[in-house]
Amino acid sequence: MKRLITVIALCVMTFWGSYTLKAGDFGVVAGASFTNIREVSKDMATGFHAGLAYKFNLPLGFALQPSVLYHMKSSLVEGAIADITTFDYKMGYVEVPVSLQWGPDLLLFRPFLDVTPFVGYALNNEASGVKIQGEFMEKVQNKWEGVNRLEYGLGLGGGIEVWKLQLVCRYNWNFGDLFNAEGQTAGWNEIWNTATDSVKTGKNFGGVTLSLAFLF
Repeated sequence: MKRLITVIALCVMTFWGSYTLKAGDFGVVAGASFTNIREVSKDMATGFHAGLAYKFNLPLGFALQPSVLYHMKSSLVEGAIADITTFDYKMGYVEVPVSLQWGPDLLLFRPFLDVTPFVGYALNNEASGVKIQGEFMEKVQNKWEGVNRLEYGLGLGGGIEVWKLQLVCRYNWNFGDLFNAEGQTAGWNEIWNTATDSVKTGKNFGGVTLSLAFLF
């Protein structure tokens, strides 16, 4: 009798584990980023992002898809510093976006709306294509004094899923200031206070991301 109960229990656990695994999909994500800091540049600069994702299939057409990415963001800077011509300011983040999707499954494809809050931490900080007093320097590693390494924000957009491929386009607002005099990261109590001002003034990296994911 104990053996029978053990076998039944193992069968139930195996079935439940298989169901749980089928409820979601792992994936790899990569794409292009077109960003700027509006206070210093009107033109978009091109960056990239890549990483891993997991899609949780939820009822009523919803899905939750967190990711872990390396995200290189950049902005052109011109005329902001004396004796320095236009250069490309870059910051690379380890970023965790959590995409909440909703859209009907139309069998052949699934169009969906996307809302994605994200948080990240900067790993590198550099300027490329710098020309100082006539001398060209291909790349300059910047110091961290006066730079907020913590980022947090919100992305809005939409996408389409066909077979195992998922294409998403979203606009991203980065809340909080990129630079400050103290060089301290923003605390949680500052998120709501700075969100509205950041959207209006563009004190941090903002722009469009185009991402392609392969789910398996």
